[in-house]
Amino acid sequence: MSFKLTEGGVCAAKGFKASGMYCGIKDNPTKKNDIALVVADVMCNAAGVYTSNKVKGAPVIVTKSNLEKSGGKAKAVIVNSKNANTCNADGIEKAQEMCRLTADALGIKPEEVIVASTGVIGQVLPIEPIKKAVPVLADTLSYDGNVAAATAIMTTDTFKKEYAVEFEVGGKTCRLGGMAKGSGMIHPNMATTLNFITTDCAISAELLQKALSEIVKVTYNCLSVDGDQSTNDTCMLMSSGLAGNNEIVSDGEEFNTFKDALYEVMASLTKMLAKDGEGATKLLTCVCSTAPDLDTAIVIAKSVIRSPLVKCAMFGADANWGRILCAIGYAEAEFDINKIDVALESTGGKIDVCKDGHGLDFSEETAAKILAADEITILIDMNSGDTTATAWGCDLTYDYVKINGDYRT
Repeated sequence: MSFKLTEGGVCAAKGFKASGMYCGIKDNPTKKNDIALVVADVMCNAAGVYTSNKVKGAPVIVTKSNLEKSGGKAKAVIVNSKNANTCNADGIEKAQEMCRLTADALGIKPEEVIVASTGVIGQVLPIEPIKKAVPVLADTLSYDGNVAAATAIMTTDTFKKEYAVEFEVGGKTCRLGGMAKGSGMIHPNMATTLNFITTDCAISAELLQKALSEIVKVTYNCLSVDGDQSTNDTCMLMSSGLAGNNEIVSDGEEFNTFKDALYEVMASLTKMLAKDGEGATKLLTCVCSTAPDLDTAIVIAKSVIRSPLVKCAMFGADANWGRILCAIGYAEAEFDINKIDVALESTGGKIDVCKDGHGLDFSEETAAKILAADEITILIDMNSGDTTATAWGCDLTYDYVKINGDYRT
């Protein structure tokens, strides 16, 4: 279906305000925003997906607990950057305090607050700057506050990540939009990074969670920058229901329309996250087609996109297709490697490099021209079915090592 792109990011949907500011969680001479608040005019149905890392940030634990207490309802999101509040003895206490401070400022219950943090792991989160900031954030909330919020959640990101669309359900115009952050420590198995998505489409809490879980599987879970899964991965979806449509309460055409809109937003944000990988110069997309089933297609596409050797080859514009076959070969799935075809494509053209699991003669000069582009697609044809999956990532560069060699300092 077609969507109309719209402005506003996390504030595009009716009933959502946001704010962001610099509070001083970490010394920063440029005083970039480091804390954000998103608030709904009404109580929202809320759904979440979280990191499956055994080491979980305190905000992840507290947010999951809050949603259980509130019965899947939420009205606000408080989120900081620069400090992950992870592996700290007082982490839970600090995350709960952030919820209490927010609740007090808004006149709501602490369990109606979603809390998230991102940044350095293992450093104690200073609460005093946050205490001072929350009342200011509450006072400066705006229906146009999406940019201030989106910039506040950035760490090593080089640009803010927002996307929003309009779509129609039951004759009513609905909006769905969000913001994301992430540049490094990104790998499949959950939502990857911090992602906050809002909609004014009326939809039950059960179907909201179902839609989020299904779309995460084929978007954020198909993203890999460096193979390291964050401890703080959180993806939240909130529905205000203010679009005026009859609430979606069952599978069917309207639910599918909602999922299509959610996919459009989440896939677009996923590609932004991949393109902005730490030190990256190229966006990599791997499309695995004619697969026997979705899980096989996903596993193979992800295996290729997360391979350090494939990433390095793409950085060097080297059509080393053997590395692609290698990554396909260790994917945890059953298939016939002798049916696999591989091609490379970009704005510079397309070239076949492998047929039936064996190399083809091709022009290295043409291949280098194709791989010189800043967006490259690796095409894998399994010739074993009719299912397709896509994964996204980036090249691995010298700058990635430089950034992570002194990340804490």
